[in-house]
Amino acid sequence: MTTLVTGARGTVGQAVISRLHTAGLPVRAASANLAELTVPAGVEAFHLELDRPETFATALRGVRQVFLYPEPGGIDAFVKTAQDAGVEHVVLLSSASVLSPDAESNPLAGHSLKVEQALTASGLPSTFLRAGAFAGNALGWAHFISRNLPIELAYPDADVAPIHSADIADIAVEALTGPSLKGRAVVLTGPEALTFRRQLAVLSEVLGRDIPLVRITHAEAEQQMSRYMPAPVVGCLLAYWAAASEEPAAIEDTTQTLLGRPARTFRQWAAENAAAFSGH
Repeated sequence: MTTLVTGARGTVGQAVISRLHTAGLPVRAASANLAELTVPAGVEAFHLELDRPETFATALRGVRQVFLYPEPGGIDAFVKTAQDAGVEHVVLLSSASVLSPDAESNPLAGHSLKVEQALTASGLPSTFLRAGAFAGNALGWAHFISRNLPIELAYPDADVAPIHSADIADIAVEALTGPSLKGRAVVLTGPEALTFRRQLAVLSEVLGRDIPLVRITHAEAEQQMSRYMPAPVVGCLLAYWAAASEEPAAIEDTTQTLLGRPARTFRQWAAENAAAFSGH
């Protein structure tokens, strides 16, 4: 049963491909940029852009399962092409934000929600992995930490439960290969709630040096973030962090609850990625 992995250049996609290939299961990688894609020997790679339906048919030919990255642009055509190709199951890397009350109008939540809705309406058997905050989001601080610059945050006490991408990959592989998760929608988090302030403290301990933290205003953060992301996204993120500063993050499903294996911690992620913060 061949599995097509979209978003194959991403951290989760790469890990899913590696796990399936190591297990001797047929897997196919798909990416919009094959020139920058690296896959294990023996894994086929196909050009596929999720907002360009003309790229779907060749990549899906002979595929029975898909690990799908959430891109609403061409989702209706993708679902139809997948059904025509004989795909029997889709595992979607969705977002926990789809459960927010304003998910329909929220530009972050809406991205994944539209894909979930299209899959549900199609009747194609699907599993939704609704991931919360990624531990890897901390890489956004790497530029500043590596240059000994302060981290400026409007909401340093926003509380999240960051999940290691390897845990998402382990759960995705279980959804693709076993019966326990098939057809379910699960919310995924890491094993502990950590404020941004505490995440920086963990990084400081792992790196063995101080990381200065400066609190800035909401307006200052909005101005900074608007330089590299759309204003509606900036507004959603800041509103989320403001709300997350008011109450502890909930711990949802982890590899412990779903797979019976301890979940990887943020400290473990930090140790594995320490080099990214060194500037070398």
